[in-house]
Amino acid sequence: MNALTLQWHDAGQHKTQDIYEQQSSQNPGTVRIGRDPLRCDIVLSNLTVSGLHVEIFFHHQQQRFYIRNLRSQNPPIVDGRQLVQGEMPLTEGSSISLGQIKLNVTKVSMANIPATILLPPHPPIHIGHHQYSPTPPAPPPGVYGLECPKCHKVSPAENLQIGCRWCGTSLAAAVSVLVAPSN
Repeated sequence: MNALTLQWHDAGQHKTQDIYEQQSSQNPGTVRIGRDPLRCDIVLSNLTVSGLHVEIFFHHQQQRFYIRNLRSQNPPIVDGRQLVQGEMPLTEGSSISLGQIKLNVTKVSMANIPATILLPPHPPIHIGHHQYSPTPPAPPPGVYGLECPKCHKVSPAENLQIGCRWCGTSLAAAVSVLVAPSN
C-alpha cells in the first residue's frame, strides 16, 4: 500500500502520522491539514496555521503523493518554495511549513505489485523414435495486472475471480495494464 509518513512538533509534542493512498478521511481521497477539527483530518493547534490549510493526496497517474494549497492568503512553503496555488509533489525529505509549524516527510512507501508467475515451456514429446517439441505460446511483452475501477490499484491477473484485495470491488470490468516490461 502506498503511504507517506509526516513528523512534526506541535504544542510541545512530537507527532507522527501515516497518510495512506486510500484511507478514510473527511474528504475522501485526500487528507486535510489545518486548525479546524471539523474540516481537517490532521489538526494543528498553532494559531499561525489556517483553519483549513492544505491537503495531501495520492495522484494515481503520476504514482506519487502531492500537496495542494487550500489557503491563498497563508500559503504553505514546500521545500523552500511558496505554494501560492496548485499542487506540488512530495518526496522523502520534503519539508512543509504551515505558519510556524514545520512538517517533515520522513518516509514514502510505494507498494510493489507481485509479478505474474509464468509457467516453463512444455518438455518435448516422444512418440516412437520421433521427438516433437510443442511450440510454447509467445511470452507476453511484459507482466500485466488489473486496475481496479474503483480504487485504481493494480492487482495480479489471478485476482480476477477474487476481486480487488484493497477495496473488494469486482475486477470483471477492470482495465488490463502493463506493470513491468519483460527482461
